[in-house]
Amino acid sequence: MKDSQEYKEKKAFFEKIITLYGRNVVVEILQDSSIEIHKLHLADSNKPDGAIKKILLLAKERNVETVKHNKAALSRISKNAKQDQGVAIDIVSNTYLHVNKIKELQQYRLIALDGIQNPQNLGMIIRSCAAGNIDGVILPKKNSAKISPLVVKASAGTLFKLPVYFCNTLEEILPQLQEAKIYSLSSHAKTALNNIREEKKTVYVLGNENEGVSDTVEKLCNDSVSIPMNRGVESLNVAVTASLIAFKA
Repeated sequence: MKDSQEYKEKKAFFEKIITLYGRNVVVEILQDSSIEIHKLHLADSNKPDGAIKKILLLAKERNVETVKHNKAALSRISKNAKQDQGVAIDIVSNTYLHVNKIKELQQYRLIALDGIQNPQNLGMIIRSCAAGNIDGVILPKKNSAKISPLVVKASAGTLFKLPVYFCNTLEEILPQLQEAKIYSLSSHAKTALNNIREEKKTVYVLGNENEGVSDTVEKLCNDSVSIPMNRGVESLNVAVTASLIAFKA
């Protein structure tokens, strides 16, 4: 039985939802009129003073739907009971897209992330890509840092300026990008980044902060490239590597 058009549209809408948490983060989001808000969630144990009072006023000004939950229910929504401070907010990000959307692009330069765990690294990568010559970031949902307040902060407000394509794993999507030239970044590669000639569709895969690109993902890449370094330096922070790729001529 095929899914109805209504179901497909509803599913597509909720795929764009990103849930963030924390009182200061929620205040900042409510104050930013450029961010579309779907729903505000509050723990019913919150006292209506201080930051909570401000949140309620801002939500009322923007006519945001507000729902109260018990603490356990709220923690299931925020997925971070220790840091949500009794507040979570659903935002609609038109730049948070299913990876299948890549197939609609005629040309692209993308950075795919394999096992990036540090939220600050993820935020800085997104910031560099948004500022540079990158058309989007591929971010797996499994074994990767999630979009969180730390990522938003590290991205310095650029999170919603660059397409972030989500998938379950890179192993699932890379074989589907058959028209693209896919490069893994490795300090052991003999070919230097600046010596390659990019194709119309190019993907650079950056690996985990400690272990680099996994063997499984490495096998799905067409080639491996390195960034030549001086004075015995063996490696760079993954966010710095992303910056160098983003601003590569």
